[in-house]
Amino acid sequence: MMVVKGGSFNYKEALTKSLIFLEAQRSGKLPKNNRVPWRGDSALDDGKLVNMDLVGGYYDAGDNVKYGLPMAFTVTTLSWAALFYKSEFKAASELDNIEDAIKWGTDYFLKASSRRKRLYVEVGDPEDDHHCWAPPENMKTKRTVKTIDSNTPGTEIAAETAAAMAASSIVFRGKDSKYARRLLNKAKLLFHMAKEHKGTYDGECPFYCSYSGYHDELMWAATWLYMATRKPVYLKYIKEDTISASVAEFSWDLKYAGSQILLTQLHFEGEKNLETFKNHGDSFICSVLPESPYHQINLSPGGFIHLRDGANTQYATSTSFLFAVYSDLLAKHQEKVTCGNKHFGPSHLLGFAKKQMDYILGKNPEKRSYMVGFGKNPPTQAHHRGASVPTLKKGEEVNCGLSFSQWLRKEEPNPHELTGAIVGGPDRNDNVNGTDLEVSKKDGNGEGFGERGARPLGARRELCKMGMESLRHLKRRCEELVDNTFMFILSGNSLNAPTNSITIFPPSETSTAQRTPFRRRNTKRVGPRTEPGFPKTKVPPGELHNH
Repeated sequence: MMVVKGGSFNYKEALTKSLIFLEAQRSGKLPKNNRVPWRGDSALDDGKLVNMDLVGGYYDAGDNVKYGLPMAFTVTTLSWAALFYKSEFKAASELDNIEDAIKWGTDYFLKASSRRKRLYVEVGDPEDDHHCWAPPENMKTKRTVKTIDSNTPGTEIAAETAAAMAASSIVFRGKDSKYARRLLNKAKLLFHMAKEHKGTYDGECPFYCSYSGYHDELMWAATWLYMATRKPVYLKYIKEDTISASVAEFSWDLKYAGSQILLTQLHFEGEKNLETFKNHGDSFICSVLPESPYHQINLSPGGFIHLRDGANTQYATSTSFLFAVYSDLLAKHQEKVTCGNKHFGPSHLLGFAKKQMDYILGKNPEKRSYMVGFGKNPPTQAHHRGASVPTLKKGEEVNCGLSFSQWLRKEEPNPHELTGAIVGGPDRNDNVNGTDLEVSKKDGNGEGFGERGARPLGARRELCKMGMESLRHLKRRCEELVDNTFMFILSGNSLNAPTNSITIFPPSETSTAQRTPFRRRNTKRVGPRTEPGFPKTKVPPGELHNH
């Protein structure tokens, strides 16, 4: 049993199960070592409508659609976790599994980007899919395909996919150099496509609309390309051409904080002229920490981050991911974060991240786990087609009209356990709708999430090293290594729920006053947008910074 200092959670078990969840989201022909017995081969004709092989990748949450933007974010954050905590994954005997999870995504992206100056970004008809409650193995819904190219730009998706390919190329560099080179070369081409044909692609709306615009993805992709190549051209682009902003969120739609913390790592290592990005990274920390004078994020009475109702858990896990990474960086370089007249060290950041993870695993006012198959009284009715439908015979037809009453609305545990999935979570007051978490199946709060970002892949998913003050000066025991790894995998799962607003703050160095976020309305747009992707609402002075 894995025991964390001052706690009683088996973090190794949680880590293993969070990776199993990713395997439950796989599309295509499953490998022989598949660990999810109720899943089978599915969508083996994906891409056929456009004479392409688009088999593989990950389904989004509980649906049978493959969305490129959140899927790519999942692969990017999984790669970050695998790189930053490689020794921890190895100690937990999960390094091979996380690498397999990454490769399942990158194999698909290589197919999706195999045609020159074109990227296939979605497979499956979301509207058709939402009118039929069938497991992927038995679905008969349309497998339509969407694409971006020079005539239909999609800077966010192209740049995020470039980031995923660049980050994963580092993961495989020492294991399969030829494969790593393929990924990196494709990342370079996709980044060029993203910045040369700028425009927001609205084809995934209203499910995955990018309300933050594309400037964060361009910075994110350039940062990962620099990490992968160390070529000055990418650092020059970051310093001179990107637009940065101080934010209080890290998600499949808003990547600024992730880039800023990566750039802060380079700053600590001696790279020049990155101070502004470090200040923005510090501003993210100061905007979240409840003890900070610049605190902006709502916390529930139980201490859980609350940004939005519905699939809120993903924001807590992704925040914990960055807090854990930054904690390690601060410890390694003997630094602290300054928020006004207060200073916070690595142990403080790590403690906050741990509190978020422990809340999910059962240390909450409801005294129950929000991870399927883990801990006390876990959810048993995750909003997920594959898990909620009994295993059907091969080729058995599903009556879409009756499917919802047959399987979705039954008030009993799912026939299959969606091991490792994290439900959307409670509201801002720590309450769950109805008398039991399972009723969230009706309103979507219990939808499975995890492929994107550690993310999960589409719309709902994240880690921290438990109680270690310094990576350099403390020799870790195996269980401590595993503890750290769990937080990363949780924050990396980014198969997430759509973000419907963006919160941007002026950088901390410009003001010491309390700052008020402005939010973008959740409106649907038609056609590609070529204007910079920020709200047209008047922006407070100092909000955007062009480097």
